[in-house]
Amino acid sequence: MRSVVLTGASTGIGNATCEVLIQHGFRVFGSVRKEQDAERVQQKLGSSFVPLLFDVTDEAAIAKAADEVRAALNGRTLAGLVNNAGIAVPGPLLDMPLAEFQQQMDVNVTGPFMVTQAFAPLLGSDSTLHGEPGRIINISSIAGRRAMPFLGPYATSKFGLEGYSEALRREMMLFGIDVIVIGPGPVKTAIWDKADELDVERYAETPYYPILKRFKKMSIESGRDGYSARRLGELVHTALTIKNPKTRYSAVKGKLLEKVMMRAAPTRAMDKLIAKTLGISQSNNN
Repeated sequence: MRSVVLTGASTGIGNATCEVLIQHGFRVFGSVRKEQDAERVQQKLGSSFVPLLFDVTDEAAIAKAADEVRAALNGRTLAGLVNNAGIAVPGPLLDMPLAEFQQQMDVNVTGPFMVTQAFAPLLGSDSTLHGEPGRIINISSIAGRRAMPFLGPYATSKFGLEGYSEALRREMMLFGIDVIVIGPGPVKTAIWDKADELDVERYAETPYYPILKRFKKMSIESGRDGYSARRLGELVHTALTIKNPKTRYSAVKGKLLEKVMMRAAPTRAMDKLIAKTLGISQSNNN
């Protein structure tokens, strides 16, 4: 049985991907942060799901989990590592507390860095293991290519993850380990229910307040009309198993014109379109 490690398995894209991979015959070692989540997900997915208790910001716990997986593999390589765990910290960059910005980087950039270092030997950088080299799948975002206002920390982290992935892919050629990025747009997960509870009142004394309320409403509507998490899981499976994978897969729901605009429109044109949509103008600050 082929084995994969996936971070952030308790909900959303991660949970759906675990289900898809198990249905395709994989054993999935999935990271969760709470014991009750481990029990819940294992009960749902069965014996082919093996929970790993760690937070992607906890280096010691990650190392312990890597030792557990090594023992379970019994001298064989992993088929894949899916760096999926992530958070989105919203808010205007000028008013965001430093600690929140740092948390965004810790989870979305430093986390995959530490997890990859811990599990890379099991993917094949350790030449004593038997089996084909595995693949690394890094879950980025459309925000890794185009940054929206009020999601600046998130976009910063995803731009960073994409640069990290490109450099890593070229370094891992030494071991035959491929690195693939998946950059989804909005995905229908419970994160949008949490977004509905986002407190924009903390920015009530800033000129961004009315724009933030509009942005929150639009983001929630967009997310709830996004791709299904299962469809993203199937894309992860493709990236793990197809003979000649792309280096990056985009998964953005929308009309063709919208996709072309996002990909090819001049940056200044996008600035004006976003500003018009959200009502960002200097006159509104007078």
